[in-house]
Amino acid sequence: MMYQDSNYSSQYQLETQTALNAYLAKVFGTMFLGLLITAVTALYFAASNLIYTLGNGVLIILFAELALVIAISAGVNKLSYGASFGLFLLYSFLNGITLSFIFLVYDIGSISTAFIVTAATFGVMSIYGAVTKTDLTSFGSLARMLLIGGLIVMLVNIFMKSSTIDYFVSAVLLFVFVGLVAYDTQKLKSIFYITQNDVSLQRKIGVTGALSLYLDFVNIFLRILRIFGRSRK
Repeated sequence: MMYQDSNYSSQYQLETQTALNAYLAKVFGTMFLGLLITAVTALYFAASNLIYTLGNGVLIILFAELALVIAISAGVNKLSYGASFGLFLLYSFLNGITLSFIFLVYDIGSISTAFIVTAATFGVMSIYGAVTKTDLTSFGSLARMLLIGGLIVMLVNIFMKSSTIDYFVSAVLLFVFVGLVAYDTQKLKSIFYITQNDVSLQRKIGVTGALSLYLDFVNIFLRILRIFGRSRK
């Protein structure tokens, strides 16, 4: 009997791990789809010079992006999976438009290098978050405080216009978002175990998880570009 129980336990653990891996793969796949849409959109708007026709429309797009993030995050219990997924793709498209402006500021070599470094860093930290036994909850709380503090300083620095403060805040936020990759990955694992009996909720929360990882990736990319990128001449 003990032997049979042991076999059942091992089989259950194997099936659970397989299901977890499939869930994480789907969430990361959604995130990468969003990044692909963003990259293609940014390249198209930059290459076609549509970027120059946006004008003050950029502000409208930025407010729309903020509204979409709030809607996706807060509407888990109200929106269907299809609606959440569609809003995420729309956000990825709009963010591609706003990110097209980096091609006006930085040379293509810096952009390419920053993307490669970001991808490598993201990969390492997501693997760490998936396999570590360390509870990263305390780091998540610290990261939120640092993020809020950093954003406040960035707003104040709009008026101070200090390059030193700007680089310092960029370095702090880079650290924050690199750590958040591991934290958000570990959080996805916890969500999977909690929602195993509610597949519908699990899928919808997976979209919010993909959005969190997407934002981590984009912000790491922008911080690296801000610190190390070369301006266009």
